[in-house]
Amino acid sequence: MQLVIMAAGMGSRFGGLKQMEPMDDYNNFLLDYSIYDAKRAGFSSVVFIIKKEFYEAFRDTIGKRAEKIIKVEYAFQDLNDLPEGFKVPEGREKPWGTAHAIYAARDLIKEDFIVINGDDFYGKETYEVAYNYLKSLPEGSKGKYAIVAFEAKNTMTENGAVKRGVAFKDEKGYLEKLIESSIYAKGDKVVCEPLDGTPAFETEPSQLVSMNLFCFNKDLIPALGEKFPIWLKDNINVPKSEFLIPTVVDELVHENKATVRLLSTPSVWFGVTYKEDKPGVVKALKSLVDKGEYKEGLY
Repeated sequence: MQLVIMAAGMGSRFGGLKQMEPMDDYNNFLLDYSIYDAKRAGFSSVVFIIKKEFYEAFRDTIGKRAEKIIKVEYAFQDLNDLPEGFKVPEGREKPWGTAHAIYAARDLIKEDFIVINGDDFYGKETYEVAYNYLKSLPEGSKGKYAIVAFEAKNTMTENGAVKRGVAFKDEKGYLEKLIESSIYAKGDKVVCEPLDGTPAFETEPSQLVSMNLFCFNKDLIPALGEKFPIWLKDNINVPKSEFLIPTVVDELVHENKATVRLLSTPSVWFGVTYKEDKPGVVKALKSLVDKGEYKEGLY
């Protein structure tokens, strides 16, 4: 099984990979911990989806470290990587979105796989849950997808609101609804403000939320190839439009081509949503190392 990491935006957000701030005394990033956790859970290779202009810096830092423990491959998300008959509209600079990022890795994804963000810490239990789910499926399964979700209280930062997909499941454990929201703690409740402008609502701290960790069968790749041209016909001239994974998955579910199991993890998420978050992340990682959860230096 493969680990696919969406990291095309990392260099842009941090002003170039060489300016990314390490999270431990060995210059490891959160992404290094993700690779380490995925490898010990059972994943056999990693595909990094990056911008081509950051390849040298990425390979010389994260790539070279990862190569010590796992097979590494690179895919490049490029604005010009469009199906035949389409071209980038004048003035378009924004990437085409998360589904396009996975589309960029279409020639490298040969097995069932999981997708993660490059700048989040998901915790070792999360990768175990994802690996065990995919391993439990019959060989050749199609459309048997899953989201590994966190309890909202394990994804919060005290420094402000965060964007999460508030996830609801049906009585059989399948994803029923995903509401992209800005969430924050208020007393013993969590306030969710949907990004589509619908009314805010309160929920419990144990409410499951998506952190963009999806489990996919390899049949997602041809599905993206079919849906991307259709999406482009309607959206290519909309300046900030994005071809997004949740949208594609939702369409496949409604077409009865896929189901999405909603899984849960006891792990605590770490991330640097705000610059004030970094000291807490560094402290938390050090605590895990001190407890023996991770080797010093990882590699």
